[in-house]
Amino acid sequence: MPIRVQNDLPVKEILERENIFVMDEHRATHQDIRPIKIGLLNLMPLKEDTELQILRSLSNTPLQVDVSFVMVSSHQAKNTPTSHLNKFYNRFEEIKNEKFDGFIITGAPVEQIPFEEVDYWDELEEIMEWTKTHVTSTLHLCWGAQAGMYYHFGINKEPLKEKAFGLFWHKVMNRKIPLVRGFDDCFYAPHSRHTEVPIDKVHADERITVLAESDEVGLFLAMAEDGKQIFVMGHPEYDRVTLDVEYKRDLSKGLKIAMPKNYYPDDDPSQTPLLLWRATANNLYTNWLNYYVYQATPYDMLGTPDFR
Repeated sequence: MPIRVQNDLPVKEILERENIFVMDEHRATHQDIRPIKIGLLNLMPLKEDTELQILRSLSNTPLQVDVSFVMVSSHQAKNTPTSHLNKFYNRFEEIKNEKFDGFIITGAPVEQIPFEEVDYWDELEEIMEWTKTHVTSTLHLCWGAQAGMYYHFGINKEPLKEKAFGLFWHKVMNRKIPLVRGFDDCFYAPHSRHTEVPIDKVHADERITVLAESDEVGLFLAMAEDGKQIFVMGHPEYDRVTLDVEYKRDLSKGLKIAMPKNYYPDDDPSQTPLLLWRATANNLYTNWLNYYVYQATPYDMLGTPDFR
């Protein structure tokens, strides 16, 4: 079913070439249904890449999904044209009086900085508090998941001995919970991070339910408050070549970086990586939209002052 975006969003053409049904604003206004309203707080530096990845992940559902891009005011983006931000993004203060069916907080390349030293941390705290009353279900990704675990449950991130970089096997826990419905017992997912939320501390917190974990890289998927808060420690939305681009970029800068694990055929970076996680990503986002956003949201959001 369609992703609803602004008519001239640059990644719209790419999605259409991939045979993903993208509906522009003009056509959407002629459908007599209420679309699922999703906010995307995009904290990644290459915002257009993240837009494409998230929109692709949201596309495999029979629901009409209306996505609004959100940015923080307390940080100046350096890698995305200001013209793009001004045209397609809203600052948080511009949307904070609205209600959203779902909200996504992305990762950010600040994981080695203490949370309180991140220049937009105060604003992000405000946003995470706001989601409790203005959003049906919030999906936190990678650093966004670490930030959410810290803000909501006081579990701080810790540095890894070596970067979790590549594809890693994960096993499903609590299979009866709808978020992992349709998952294989074990599945690959991408990670790219220097820090982790200690899984023993997550297991010890009775407010949190762990849904998937890895013997190598720890926590992958967890939820709280019956799915009102969902945490994904990896990057299931990544493209086939995202890790490849990151690896070769850091090599070109002379940075110390190990080859991504389980990623290149025969561990040969000259070969095209195999896409081994797309089905899991599609399943995760479809389950989230269906079971924790669409089926949990009242039809008339304006008549619902508080989702609690």
